[in-house]
Amino acid sequence: MLKLKINSGAGFDHLRRFFAHLSTGGDWAISLPAETRHNLKWFFSDSLFSSAGDGIAATYLSIYILALGATGAQIGLLSSLSGLMAAVVMIPGAWLVERVGRRKDITVWSGGGLARLCLLLLALLPLGVTGNTLIYLAIGLSICRDSFSNLAYPAWMSLVGDIVPLEGRGRYFGSRNFVMGVAGMATTIVAGELITRIGSPAGYQVALGVAFSVGMISTYSFFRIRDPHPQPIRKEQVTPGEKVSLPAMLHEMFRQPGFLALSFTAVLWNFSLNLAGPFFNVFMVRELHVTPTLIGINSVVTTIAGMLAQLAAGRYADRIGSRRLQLFSGLFIPILPLYWVFINADWQIIPINILGGALWGVYSLASFNLLLEMTPVEQRARYSALFQVVVTVALSIGAATGGGMVTLWGYRSVFLGSAIGRFSSALLFAWLVKPQKKG
Repeated sequence: MLKLKINSGAGFDHLRRFFAHLSTGGDWAISLPAETRHNLKWFFSDSLFSSAGDGIAATYLSIYILALGATGAQIGLLSSLSGLMAAVVMIPGAWLVERVGRRKDITVWSGGGLARLCLLLLALLPLGVTGNTLIYLAIGLSICRDSFSNLAYPAWMSLVGDIVPLEGRGRYFGSRNFVMGVAGMATTIVAGELITRIGSPAGYQVALGVAFSVGMISTYSFFRIRDPHPQPIRKEQVTPGEKVSLPAMLHEMFRQPGFLALSFTAVLWNFSLNLAGPFFNVFMVRELHVTPTLIGINSVVTTIAGMLAQLAAGRYADRIGSRRLQLFSGLFIPILPLYWVFINADWQIIPINILGGALWGVYSLASFNLLLEMTPVEQRARYSALFQVVVTVALSIGAATGGGMVTLWGYRSVFLGSAIGRFSSALLFAWLVKPQKKG
């Protein structure tokens, strides 16, 4: 009996050390200061619970609004308006960082608080509202949720760039994204089964309630991070008379050829993505008659492929560079929407999403790290805001264009158009975006 207790204790201690090791991205973090390791661990916890909660919303929110009576065109409108509002709030978000500081507080209260409160209100909405009012209120709350999240994005991006050292970002984000994938996979499949068993729309309401609860644990975890630079940007770091406005930032972007090239290719890439992006789940539900459970299983399969690919890619990202990884995955991703042109049965979505999960896992890891590399440290908030402005405008225009194409020519037209646009963007990226020096 004593031996069993000793072994159990040793096993628990081994497991604790394993997760402590995983939460900092590996051996590279052992020699880091205690403050840095503290932040890495709490950011890891934030990411874990954020993925668990936000994965539910990302998978089922548009289908939930569809179940409330929205049309495919209204789903496209939702995506378009969310993108436009993201562009509007991104500049004030950068202004807050540069003039007010307190990056952690902005992220916690806007992205972690108000955005997640909108999720709870979405779950409660059908209890008191019906008809078209219900649909438009649901669309409005969804837009507000995205807006609050994007208001916090410049602060989040700036803070993350400070708390994750450059020399280990590939390994850290590889481990982080792996665990995020596991969490998202587990909650998505459970939520899908809940929705199937409970029915619509009550099942979706329960799932969104769970997403809110889990998300608040993420908010608490981010609150525990210690901002190494909570003060606003010092005056000497900003050019005299310089304003945080969209025209001024666009003018500044043209003085940064590397960042300009990255932004230009990102515009075409994200426009092409959102030609089809809002309509994959709608297509599965309306054309292939896929159940919420199968949608959840499909999301899990995609997640597994993505997290395994990221775990492997993270080991090499710090060696071969983010640009090469992004270029490699970007040249193959256009295959994915082209495959959807020929799908006519629900089981056919599984193999393409295994490939898609792996490719997108590598791409997201590489593109995030590349953006961190190409934004000036002291002005990361404004550059990341500017990048997101042009990206979200492209996404918005893509969603609106895709909605019109679906209405006129059907779902397969947006899948084909998306494939052509993605491949064109990948070729432009190879030509225009040059390798970056680390430092």
